[in-house]
Amino acid sequence: MKMALVTPAPPSSLSGNRATARRWSRLLREAGHKIDILEQWGVEDRSYDLMIALHAWRSAASIAAFANRFPDRALIIVLTGTDIYRFQHTHPKVTRMSLAYASALIGLHANVSHNIPSEFHTILHIVYQSALPLATTYRKTVARDFTLCVVGHLREEKDSLRAAEASRLLPVDSRIRIVQAGRAHTSDWAVAAQAQMSNNERYSWLGEVSQTAVRHLYARSQAMVITSVMEGGANVVSEACVAGLPIIASNIPGNTGLLGQDYPGLFPTGDSVALAAMMTKFESDFAFRSLLTDRCRELASRYTPEAEKDALLAVIHKVSGVE
Repeated sequence: MKMALVTPAPPSSLSGNRATARRWSRLLREAGHKIDILEQWGVEDRSYDLMIALHAWRSAASIAAFANRFPDRALIIVLTGTDIYRFQHTHPKVTRMSLAYASALIGLHANVSHNIPSEFHTILHIVYQSALPLATTYRKTVARDFTLCVVGHLREEKDSLRAAEASRLLPVDSRIRIVQAGRAHTSDWAVAAQAQMSNNERYSWLGEVSQTAVRHLYARSQAMVITSVMEGGANVVSEACVAGLPIIASNIPGNTGLLGQDYPGLFPTGDSVALAAMMTKFESDFAFRSLLTDRCRELASRYTPEAEKDALLAVIHKVSGVE
């Protein structure tokens, strides 16, 4: 099939949406399909057998154009975190219209159905994002510091400096260091991160770095910290699990939908005191550290490229009849 994969993130972007588009394009080409990644699609543009659109609200114009031009062709919409937890409430008409056009909806974590209208549950499918294991050369060496990594662009949805603030509350003798990688979404976030570095010796901000550099960071880290207030199903969760890296995460649906409702490494969202206490426990309590590590490793098989490709192709087959 000829497929359009629409993402609002430009080709140069290292955002999660663009990374998903690139990965899915590769997986679908391996299955024999022809894929074009587009930022938008209009009625005068090239014809496709099927469209996959990432982001119900940001890709709304492309979704509407394709649905009206080809009402009998399959249209799959991937729900992002801001679709689910923001735009369906702040921009309900446009977002709901996109959902109504969909032949199928894809959610990236198991709790998506809890937060979308019930009339769309029958067309909702879950596809877990995959990651590749670290190469042997990336494996950890003994480190003087106890590194906790934070990976993701600095923005409001990520509550990006929560781990840095929590690190100020750690015991004086703690060896924990917070190393953060990701582009500042605005100049204010850049200023805030730089200010944090200037007066918090436990915190370092690397800025936007390559995927290779991120994987090196995983290899020298003892855990990942995810502090988001909303997530559509962060790919960093699968990356950490496949890398054998335990996770400390905010207790939000996007995290529990990947890690499980009973995951022991959850802390109350936005609570620096609770996060500092959990980081301290992780550093000092070997049994707790082993528990989180084992739980994440158990989840790794869910996040393989083969599992992701099979789930994605199953959705395509269901709406199009083509494998």
